[in-house]
Amino acid sequence: MSVDTHELRELLLQSDQEFREIAVKHHELDDRLHELSARPFLSESEQLEEIQLKKQKLHLKDQMEDKLRRRRSA
Repeated sequence: MSVDTHELRELLLQSDQEFREIAVKHHELDDRLHELSARPFLSESEQLEEIQLKKQKLHLKDQMEDKLRRRRSA
């Protein structure tokens, strides 16, 4: 991440409520994924949860990147 991107991300975290909410949710999903990955064995339901969490996290990351791109081009 370039300095400009980092600065823009920080600006959006401070000024854009939707971006902040997306970033918080992304972080929460990341925390849960770390919890799951620390386990030596995952049940079938935990494996399904892990897959869903990864998809959701990627979707949120795409949303944040889209907002960054739109802000950069504005």
